Amino acid sequence: MSGELTSTTGLRASHADRDRVVDVLTGAAGDGRLTAEELDERVEAALTARTMGELAVLTADLPVVAGTAPVEVKDVARIEQNGGSTRRGDGWVVPRRLEIQSRLGDVTLDFTEAVITQGTLHIDLDMHLGSLRLLLPPGIVVDTDSLVLNYSKVKTRGAGDTGAPVELRIEIAGQLGFGKVRVRRTRRAVRKSPTP
Repeated sequence: MSGELTSTTGLRASHADRDRVVDVLTGAAGDGRLTAEELDERVEAALTARTMGELAVLTADLPVVAGTAPVEVKDVARIEQNGGSTRRGDGWVVPRRLEIQSRLGDVTLDFTEAVITQGTLHIDLDMHLGSLRLLLPPGIVVDTDSLVLNYSKVKTRGAGDTGAPVELRIEIAGQLGFGKVRVRRTRRAVRKSPTP
């Protein structure tokens, strides 16, 4: 574990990283591992931390809590199908790039419970006679300017700009023939996780 910390100590901490550490500290205080004074000091330090190293020091003497460790994010993930349907849902880890090749099928990407660790997802779409469905909580925007539509359309349902800060930008490029991109917006907030 010390090797992992050494490789990331200089990285700048994000709001999600700080929030994760505050959650760990609060849980530790609830278990009796930290006094109220220690909790106050460490939470203040976590909220003002600039690097991952500063955050790591605050939890170094506490046990690792399941679900708080960084997740592994793939650089590229692929979905290939001929007919049928594919769904990515609860707890799926959003990769940096997603390549979708589909004929006569549907692909559903549900981001409401997805694990999101970076600010951009690039989708390379090659779809014919099918639909790509995106279920999006507030804080996610979609850019289809680079998508070539052949007898196809993009349809969006739900509230548009909710004023939520942008947590993820989805950029869709490639081509869609005789199909649809359906974007449905929900009200559930996006869940961000720490980067490894």
